[in-house]
Amino acid sequence: MTTGKRRSVFLVLGFVLLAAAARAVPAGEETRPAVLGVRDQVRTINAITRKRLDTLLPRLMAEQGLDMWLIVCNEDHLDPVFRTMVPADTWCPITQILVLSKPAGQGRVERLNLSRTNMRGLHTDAWDWRAWDEQKKESQWACLARIIKERDPKTIGLNESGAIWAADGLTATLKRTTLETIGPVYAERIRSAEKLATLWLETLLPEEIELYDHVAGVARALLAETFSEKMIVPGVTTTDDLLYSYMQKIADWGLLPYAWPSFRIRARDPEIEARYGKDETVIRRGDALYCDAGILYLRYYTDHAEWAYVLKPGETDAPAGFKKLMAEGNRLQDAYAGAFKAGLSGNKILAAALEKARQAGIPKPKIYSHSIGYFLHEPGPLIGLPWEQADTGARGEVVLVPDSLFTAELSVTAPLPEWGGREFTLALEQVVAFTAKGLRFAGGRQTQFYLIH
Repeated sequence: MTTGKRRSVFLVLGFVLLAAAARAVPAGEETRPAVLGVRDQVRTINAITRKRLDTLLPRLMAEQGLDMWLIVCNEDHLDPVFRTMVPADTWCPITQILVLSKPAGQGRVERLNLSRTNMRGLHTDAWDWRAWDEQKKESQWACLARIIKERDPKTIGLNESGAIWAADGLTATLKRTTLETIGPVYAERIRSAEKLATLWLETLLPEEIELYDHVAGVARALLAETFSEKMIVPGVTTTDDLLYSYMQKIADWGLLPYAWPSFRIRARDPEIEARYGKDETVIRRGDALYCDAGILYLRYYTDHAEWAYVLKPGETDAPAGFKKLMAEGNRLQDAYAGAFKAGLSGNKILAAALEKARQAGIPKPKIYSHSIGYFLHEPGPLIGLPWEQADTGARGEVVLVPDSLFTAELSVTAPLPEWGGREFTLALEQVVAFTAKGLRFAGGRQTQFYLIH
């Protein structure tokens, strides 16, 4: 990439983010962060993707000792890695083949597009915008065979993995066709690209970490607006009402949901529970509300679990027992953050964080953290599961690398004095960014309940 093109990438990102910061929000919604319009989202995604391909990809391929990386998939069944390497404003019809070739000793990666997809210059070719000239003399697969023979790679990576789903995008049929196409000599040079795919997906550029603060800030602002008097009328609003209000706001803000969110009454004053029952969904005064929700924005996922409390008459804050448990959850987050060190596996981070928590007297700590970013779960190290607090197997043996994102997803459990000593579990989930400077919370973290008056 030329110096001029690199400069243009930074200019695009700078102008887009300045536009977002300057864009006015509707009257009466002054606290809402600006969300990029569709055109600016496309420009941002494409600029980031280009820089990742130009700078991150050559380094990772060299580290993993792969001369070539083949990514092969089908329309409407795209390889997870492929989806992060193509422009936002394109269509991917029929069979997709990317050939990423890094000649030994060279710092560049040749990126060839063997498909009918317009890659907007992110992947190059020998004719118009394809490396495959299907109008003349070659079939798509014959083109692949020729390109491999011409470049004669010593090691070829394919996306197949028994542990990391996001590195396992090659279907059985496409693998068979690929091996038949390249022939037995090159088939013997095939290796799993699991580690390369994992590193590509979990490693973010510094600009992406900064951009993610904006994404997480939008996600948390959406929750704050949902957990408010604008959306909740005690004695009238149900948890289903709250859920669909949140989903409608996601659509209104020009976002997508991360998956299907959850809004629940997780705790209820014993007197209210005795009157209306444990399973009633109408939100009432004295209820503690919980959500597990997130968005997909600029190709990044968020995942947050936060809390609100509906004040009873005469109350100005959540009960002291709830507030103490929230503080214990924040202490567990701090223990979790202190256990992060590059090169440690997920299982080792889990053990270190739980040991710190127990030494600090945090009540019944539990950690079930996962990496996040281009996907909601994985591909980085898995740090515990709700049902497994020691060894999560192969996924827990993936090691931590800088410039990656995780959810600090965890819980504490203790009795509530206000409710006759009834034991209660408070779960929190916030996104953290791990860089060479350490770990920090992206978009902030919840330290007190949203209060519904």
